[in-house]
Amino acid sequence: MADSDQTVRVRPATLAKREQILKAAIEIFGNKGSTNGTLADVAEQVGITHAGVLHHFGSKQKLLLEVLAYRDQDDVAGLAQKHIPGGPELFLHLVRTAFTNAKRPGIVQAYTVLSAESVTDDHPSRPFFEERYTTLRREVTDAFHELCAQEGVSDPRRIADAAAAILAVMDGLQLQWLLHPEVVELGETSEFAIRAIVNAVLHPGPELETYAHDTDG
Repeated sequence: MADSDQTVRVRPATLAKREQILKAAIEIFGNKGSTNGTLADVAEQVGITHAGVLHHFGSKQKLLLEVLAYRDQDDVAGLAQKHIPGGPELFLHLVRTAFTNAKRPGIVQAYTVLSAESVTDDHPSRPFFEERYTTLRREVTDAFHELCAQEGVSDPRRIADAAAAILAVMDGLQLQWLLHPEVVELGETSEFAIRAIVNAVLHPGPELETYAHDTDG
């Protein structure tokens, strides 16, 4: 039992240093990308050696994944239950997250850069993002089904499309906001888009194909 206690007990100074390294990595990888940003860059910003970073995280790949995990932990830091809520409350959580992200551009920038890089062959963050999107699509889909059941609506295909669309629009707006923060209001625009998609599921109108067909005729 004593050995087990020793393995989980981490000194506050070690935890503080790890967080300092993670925050530096967020800035470095957000500005330079994971390929051009190096552990030496991170070490220099924190004021330790390259070996010191490796001591805490083992490798650059592990540090990259810890950066992404750190972002997810920050997403739920203010929640009493410390996990993403389910059901209709999930949509409110997504809106709150967008408003929170507007106050932490460094984390958003690192996430955006790493998510874009993850589509390349053998990128260390690819499994993370594949699992992330799979999980989030499932959670948003479940939230839609619960909300639709309350409203007496049932359209599995539309729900699946809407779940993917909400994630796409949130990440796409983050990119626009990073490029033009003076033009795009991240929180307000994300709330508008999420509301529009939810309303499109609950109150479906004519399909766009109908308009296209009428125009062609």
